[in-house]
Amino acid sequence: MQKGETMFNNQLKTILFISILTGLLLGIGQLIGGKAGLTIALIFAVGFNGLMYFFSHKIVLFMYKAKEADKTKYKELYKAVREIADLAVIPMPKVYIIPTEQANAFASGRNPKNAIVACTEGIMKMLTHEELKGVLAHEISHVKNRDILITTIAATVAGVISYLGAMARWSAIFGGDDDRGSNVIELLVIGILTPLLALVIQLAISRSREYLADESGAKLLGNGEPLARALEKIEASVKHNPMQLGNPTTSSLFIANPFKSENLFVLLSTHPATSKRTAKLRAMRF
Repeated sequence: MQKGETMFNNQLKTILFISILTGLLLGIGQLIGGKAGLTIALIFAVGFNGLMYFFSHKIVLFMYKAKEADKTKYKELYKAVREIADLAVIPMPKVYIIPTEQANAFASGRNPKNAIVACTEGIMKMLTHEELKGVLAHEISHVKNRDILITTIAATVAGVISYLGAMARWSAIFGGDDDRGSNVIELLVIGILTPLLALVIQLAISRSREYLADESGAKLLGNGEPLARALEKIEASVKHNPMQLGNPTTSSLFIANPFKSENLFVLLSTHPATSKRTAKLRAMRF
């Protein structure tokens, strides 16, 4: 596998998916709300997601009861984070610990200067030092690749589409035209299918960025095997210790979905299957 080519393909997928989302937004906006309705929906969605972009890391840290890691107790963790941040050429992120036995981790922050990396107590106990570095390289790659910004853009567009879809459903139910049979069916189809399609595309973007972070992290360390082994251990940990904290809506932040170990339906999954991720990592050549 050629690293540069694969990473380029993942970036291209993200651009394509966001373009499709934008096209859906323009199309449904034209059909339902016209320019004025679309503008209002866009203002609300951008405002809400703007707040999430700037403050989501604080909200998530609170939800998971994360505390800033003690620099004496977690000296090796700080050292590993600093080494990988230097390799990625970004400022040192703040480091947090989540009080749960499940092995997992996430990164957040609107840009590299405001980044945080959070590890669970479980991951500190379960992984070897090299495996932990593989996970940290993945998370720091999310920061370097500006994934918080990209996923916020996707969420904003998908949010507007969902809002317009709701408008379409209400218009179909309470519309005032006397002769509107075909119009009602059209509005219901738009109102139900378009938001679902937007969600599928938004989750496809999330999976694409996970693949990219896997590849970027492996490239930083020059080895994909430690992260592959870590992902297998994390999947087993999720299965035996499902997350009791937080909310499933935040699952895409973590390196693996903390609330379920297997994806029943890939199109509605926040993460690629672990077996596919590990196969790609082990196929990388350095």
